[in-house]
Amino acid sequence: MLIRDENPGDVDAIAGMVTAAFATIAEADGDEADLVAKLRSAGGLAVSLVAERAGATVGHIAFSPAQVDGRPGPWYQLAPLSVRPDLHRQGIGSALVHAGIARLEGLGAEACFVLGHPGYYPRFGFVSVAELSDVYPEPNPAFMRRVLRGVPPTGKVTYHPAFGTT
Repeated sequence: MLIRDENPGDVDAIAGMVTAAFATIAEADGDEADLVAKLRSAGGLAVSLVAERAGATVGHIAFSPAQVDGRPGPWYQLAPLSVRPDLHRQGIGSALVHAGIARLEGLGAEACFVLGHPGYYPRFGFVSVAELSDVYPEPNPAFMRRVLRGVPPTGKVTYHPAFGTT
């Protein structure tokens, strides 16, 4: 498997794969492929990696800038992570997360946030913390932070405007 930066020729394959990956997830809202397109169009894809096997796109991960208490910083939001449904549980998602975190560290990132499955992301060092919130008014165990270096950020996290949240 090859993990590499996305390129312009990957756009359609990423959109189709992201749509298929989220089609079977009850909590998904169905606009994940649109989110990637909006982030790309707005210059909000700080890191966008593709997993490729035998020349086919089998996974994708995106990271975009985040703010804490309205302040920009070296902080990023992981979203979305997608793996082709017929290839789940083969390590593709894990490889993408590890490669993406390594890329963020190379950019000097201090923290990464994710709104995701609390049974999946802790294996990568993500933890839910009470002094951190996002778009939900109360603490959400699915909203997690991984500190990469420096002082752990606390406060209200806001995502890139392409997410359409406040």
